[in-house]
Amino acid sequence: MPVLRRVAVNGTELNVAIAGSGPAVLLLHGFPHTWELWTDVMAGLSARYRVTAPDMRGLGASSPAPSGYDAAGLAEDAAALLAKLGENSASVVAIDAGTPAAFLLALRRPETVRRLVVMESVLGGLPGAEDFLAAGPPWWFGFHAAEPRLAETVLRGNEAAYIDWFLRAGTLGGGVPSAIRDAFVRAYTGSGALSRAFAYYRALPHSAMQTAQAVSTARLTVPTMAVGAQPVGAVLERQLRPVTDDLTGHLIEDCGHIIPLHRPHALLELLIPFLAGKAWSPSP
Repeated sequence: MPVLRRVAVNGTELNVAIAGSGPAVLLLHGFPHTWELWTDVMAGLSARYRVTAPDMRGLGASSPAPSGYDAAGLAEDAAALLAKLGENSASVVAIDAGTPAAFLLALRRPETVRRLVVMESVLGGLPGAEDFLAAGPPWWFGFHAAEPRLAETVLRGNEAAYIDWFLRAGTLGGGVPSAIRDAFVRAYTGSGALSRAFAYYRALPHSAMQTAQAVSTARLTVPTMAVGAQPVGAVLERQLRPVTDDLTGHLIEDCGHIIPLHRPHALLELLIPFLAGKAWSPSP
């Protein structure tokens, strides 16, 4: 079982799960998740690696934070967390809202990121997602970002039903284990918790500008793997291809958006050889 620690970074305090020993692997979740998103992945990697999975800034059991939800701020959180844990570098694995921060960390601090894995996200500020976004971004992006705090007002008292919708959709109707589902619901219940979650969406224009500026002066040089499922598919790989020196792309079939919970073993089949620097081959 992971050990939980509290680690002070950049003016806030993160709740951090740590398991195993060996080279460092940092896992960054998205919405509506906590570190428990990575439960099966941590179990599969901890025999080889020291695996660290924080509740992202302001989320889960991490301390409330009034600001810092843009991609650059979150990347600094990740760098500071690794430093506090005594890690000079790590492989970084991110999904959904964790992806922009992981991307900027690897782009700006390639000495800190040995290998990068990103999945099921669209990077604002990079071309390549035009077809995916032809009808506009997913409906909840605008809903979560609407001011003055419309989503918090509408959802207060209905958080469980709302979170359940994302968990069912993200597993193609399968749902997630009840203990993890309950942890997610607790983490996103209350107007304060919702506001901090939606701060990620309200920061998206600023994050997109940060990403666009970063790729105008640098390329992603660390070995990178983009993993897609439904609905994002190969969009992230297409976005990364023009700005990345060493990119591998994979699609996981019959898998919803929440890859680490819906198809953890398929994900581990990709992660284990990639993190070890080995060529991937499909299971017989």
